[in-house]
Amino acid sequence: MQLPAFRGGEPVRRKPFPKWPVYGEEEVGELLEVLREGPWSAGSPKVKKFEEEFAVFHDARYGVACTSGSTALFVSLKAMGVGPGDEVIVPAYTFLATATAVIDAGATPVLVDVDSETYNISPECVEAAVTPSTKCVIPVHLAGCPADMDRIVEIAEKHGLRVLEDAAQAHGAEWGGRKVGSIGDCGAFSFYQSKNMTAGEGGIITTNDGELASLARSLVNVGRDVQRGWYEHVRYGWNFRMTAFQAALLRAQLKRLPELNRKRMESAEFLNKELGQIEGIRPLEKPAKVTAHSYHLYIVRVDIRRFGFSSKEEFIKALNAEGIPCNAGYKTLYSYPFIAEKAKVAGSGAPVAEKASREEAVWIPQYVLLAEREDLYDVVEAFSKLTAHR
Repeated sequence: MQLPAFRGGEPVRRKPFPKWPVYGEEEVGELLEVLREGPWSAGSPKVKKFEEEFAVFHDARYGVACTSGSTALFVSLKAMGVGPGDEVIVPAYTFLATATAVIDAGATPVLVDVDSETYNISPECVEAAVTPSTKCVIPVHLAGCPADMDRIVEIAEKHGLRVLEDAAQAHGAEWGGRKVGSIGDCGAFSFYQSKNMTAGEGGIITTNDGELASLARSLVNVGRDVQRGWYEHVRYGWNFRMTAFQAALLRAQLKRLPELNRKRMESAEFLNKELGQIEGIRPLEKPAKVTAHSYHLYIVRVDIRRFGFSSKEEFIKALNAEGIPCNAGYKTLYSYPFIAEKAKVAGSGAPVAEKASREEAVWIPQYVLLAEREDLYDVVEAFSKLTAHR
């Protein structure tokens, strides 16, 4: 058996994994059409067409394009009337924008723990954290795996709460045959460079509520009333408009999404089977109600001590040295002082989130799942190689 690469051995892999983003003549044609025919701004029919197409694809009646997933969260909260004195329940293990959007809206994030098998928000922790000040809950569909929306919606209806789905990583994912972004009051998606469909930047809000859609559209367009004149600003708003170039790219990217997501799911199922046989490795679970997982990330739980490593960071460096892209993932939200000073941690803390952050979670990016089967064997071999030298 060869030495691990971090100890001077030959790495399992030197060949790069598939390049991301994926693009072709469809994207080129869409962009050139905007360039030549205009307009280049949010007034382009390309933006409206993309909003409609994305909404329909996600089983929603309305789509409101904007500048980022973070913006989509913030605008959704403002459209829902969330503000000072309100509390919004968010998972402790998520990208910081889930909490900073709440802070920007003037409300207080209440951080709760996540489920140990999925790393998605724990419904039990959500219900325990509800107070008379609670206005909204934000389930994050982490890594493309839908949260338990049956329980979240049940709790929300019981306590009169709004539900804002953070679907930044979950394009095309489904819970019980229904696309995410159409189950709660609003859904917020991101089109950042790393996402499963991208324009470099950008975001969109999905909803089945016409009033929320109208408010959101006004808020992203400096408070204009779209039924009135250009200078008819009827409320305080922001310039969060998407450009026509972004919408053009995304129209082509949306057409690619189903096939690329199919490939990701197929690859993830293979890795689940193979890596699940290695002692000390446990892939995250895919609940039975998840009828489509978009696998923006492939996450495994690693018992680093069984591999002979003293820290998760050491293990990740060793796996990187074998030619496998991976990283340590999120820190807990309360580990950031600028969030902790404006947030509350519910109950007895977030031990599952803490363990995921400090000890357990190893993230592999989505483009690795677009590789061919022989390439995925390299991923398995790299984990096995580290096991053999524990």
